[in-house]
Amino acid sequence: MAPALRSRWTDSSALSLGILGVGNIGTVHLKSALAMDGVDVVAVADALPENRSRAERAGVSRTYDDYGTLLEAETLDAAVVALPPFLHADAVERAAEADVDVFVEKPLARSTEEADQLLETAAAAGIAVGVDHTLRYQPDVQGVKREYDEGRVGQVPYASMTRVNDFPFGRPPAEDAPPSWAHDPDLAGGGALVELGVHCFDVLEWLFGEVEVEGADIDRTLESPVEDAATVLLRAPETATTISLHCGTYQWEDLPEVNTRLRLEGVTGTISNADHLPGNFYASAATAALRNAASRLTRDNPDVFGPTFYLQAHYEALSAFCAAIREDETPPVDGDDGRRALELAETAYDLAETAADPIEPSGVRP
Repeated sequence: MAPALRSRWTDSSALSLGILGVGNIGTVHLKSALAMDGVDVVAVADALPENRSRAERAGVSRTYDDYGTLLEAETLDAAVVALPPFLHADAVERAAEADVDVFVEKPLARSTEEADQLLETAAAAGIAVGVDHTLRYQPDVQGVKREYDEGRVGQVPYASMTRVNDFPFGRPPAEDAPPSWAHDPDLAGGGALVELGVHCFDVLEWLFGEVEVEGADIDRTLESPVEDAATVLLRAPETATTISLHCGTYQWEDLPEVNTRLRLEGVTGTISNADHLPGNFYASAATAALRNAASRLTRDNPDVFGPTFYLQAHYEALSAFCAAIREDETPPVDGDDGRRALELAETAYDLAETAADPIEPSGVRP
């Protein structure tokens, strides 16, 4: 049972927010928060001067080179933890000391053991923990869930999911060295399974209820201490669904327009997230960008991050967290959800390590 959260909201004042880390994903959260009604970005913290300068150009008045200093100096209602995974537990502990609720970038922690300690610290302080599992908020994934919940294809014996990106190098040829922590399992917690798999595990349980990992295979296509490819076979007992999942951090010259594929093979038809994407993805992006530019000139509310589903999803995830905090409710994607995704990833790692032979996804009944 989630701990009771203390109530602080006695008026209609804006929620005061701090951003801990404004690198790539932290900047996404910053821009999201700046566009939200009822949210006041008080300050940001980042160790890199160029990141702090970018936040200042975006309109943030106070920046810090240390997140602990920010938490001590500012009066906040909540903080976004957009730091590397090895700093999440410490940042949550510092936030707990300051009585500040937290929205933590995935993965919640580097292991379930660390997640348990993090959540115990938060519970003892009475602060809420939300986790940025954004796939639930992508319009295409929501479209799949809506059709499935409506019973459009009946029972689903088989489902498949694929998610890829080009983290941490970016599109080749790589111009800059990636952050050192990204290829260190002690600092990152793992590779593709932690970077991408936790998102997928979260969505699959959102769709089918509790799932069980039945087999896994991981691989390294680069000389790296962490895996960049992972295939997992799962079973959802409640719905009698077999699921194949693949995730990879590949160095493709051109990534697909949408890097997540989700397909449900039902007894009366098929549901695919591809059916819930814009007909012309790039034309849709260009139209949204023009709307954003026009809204800035007319001072209307912009179509926030309209050019891509992914940035819109981050906006919606953070907005839902802030709404829950304002209403003294448990965040819709909370620390227990973040821990559960890590638990499934750890099970997959264990099975991959002990497997005598790699699993054969192509042999799964379609």
